[in-house]
Amino acid sequence: MSAPLRSLCVYMFRRLTVRMNSPYFADSTAVDTSASETMGKSAVNKGGIRRLRSRMAQGFKSEDDPPKVKTEVHEQSISGAPLQTHAQTPAETVSSCKDTAKVKEEAVDDQTPLMSPRKSRRGRLKVEYEEEGVGLKRERWEPCDWRTQLSFIREMRSKRDAPVDQMGAEKCYDAEAPPEVRRYQVLISLMLSSQTKDHVTAGAMQRLREHDLSVDAVLNMDEETLGKLIYPVGFWRTKVKYIKQATTLIQQEFGGDIPNTVEGLIRLPGVGPKMAHLAMDIAWNQVSGIGVDTHVQRISNRLGWTRKETKSPEETRRALEEWLPRDLWSEINWLLVGFGQQVCLPVGPLCSMCLNQHTCPSAHRSSPSKKLKSSLASPTPQVKEEPADASRSRCPSENRKHIAQQEVSGNKGQEKPTPKDTQSLLRQRNRRKGKAGAPPSGQTSVFTPDS
Repeated sequence: MSAPLRSLCVYMFRRLTVRMNSPYFADSTAVDTSASETMGKSAVNKGGIRRLRSRMAQGFKSEDDPPKVKTEVHEQSISGAPLQTHAQTPAETVSSCKDTAKVKEEAVDDQTPLMSPRKSRRGRLKVEYEEEGVGLKRERWEPCDWRTQLSFIREMRSKRDAPVDQMGAEKCYDAEAPPEVRRYQVLISLMLSSQTKDHVTAGAMQRLREHDLSVDAVLNMDEETLGKLIYPVGFWRTKVKYIKQATTLIQQEFGGDIPNTVEGLIRLPGVGPKMAHLAMDIAWNQVSGIGVDTHVQRISNRLGWTRKETKSPEETRRALEEWLPRDLWSEINWLLVGFGQQVCLPVGPLCSMCLNQHTCPSAHRSSPSKKLKSSLASPTPQVKEEPADASRSRCPSENRKHIAQQEVSGNKGQEKPTPKDTQSLLRQRNRRKGKAGAPPSGQTSVFTPDS
């Protein structure tokens, strides 16, 4: 080998050794070998490997490349997007930074935080007591001591000697008649019982049964005859029309038998919700609801069996059905009706004889004081004081009338009035009584089915 060639090989071997030992060996592989040799020669000539490293690092940097934004990687980790494993090009880096800035501007404009689309692995726990009424089961309301009160009412009704037990709708039909006739008689007895005493209803039903109380017989009967048979039940003229209309509808639309649903029964003229539920229970032996009349409504409010005081039978029925067990719906009507007829009377209830006097909220409740008449309140009449000159200011005729009224007002110790004054006062009193007892002219009472 020639001397020039040998010196060239030695030089190349030395340069390669220095290049392999350099920490920038991996990055320098992409640089052309000729350029590296040139830079190596100049670095050696200048005498410093530090300058060589700095020159090589500056040579690899490109002035056109934009700086990579570290926040772009942070935004990717927050948004849940998968990180890219390959190196991004400058254009891709710029576009990703623009998209991130655009999303941030939209979030600031809407004043809404940038939420992550990725769902959390752990679901949110529902706290039952966070808000009142949310997530909590509403407990069924029921009055206090109602079971004790009901047991006492059963004990007081154990003899079953009330009018409803003797002459109620369950006792007014013919037990030997066909089933459809029995059901029709039950409906007629319920229609007659509205605003009528039980003994009056029982008498009317007895007279109707003697004239063959059935659908065909009522249709062939004129209104005058029907009115004579049911008189003197309450609103008997209106009930005659209702009975005729309801019987015609039963014959035409229901095949001669009463409807077997509450909706169908309410369609009949003169039949309300109370009658419909009682007819379903007695005639069809099906419990569809509580039959509420004036006794049931009054006693339920007195015992506090409703959350608030009810004003109508239908409102009372809904209030009772909310908490009262369904197996007691059939029993509660005749229990409370008989109890209201014997003990819990509409006026002057016998609270001292009632077993519920210690648990009933309305027991021994004092009635509003009534003003007594002057003759019973005090032996001497209370005359309104007048000025001393008042008698002088009147004319003689007015003075005589005033004296006569004072004498008749109850002062027995004074002189009696003249016969003429007494007769005139009696005539005025009779006129007042006659006006109070007679119904208003031009007005008629209105009948409602369940009133």
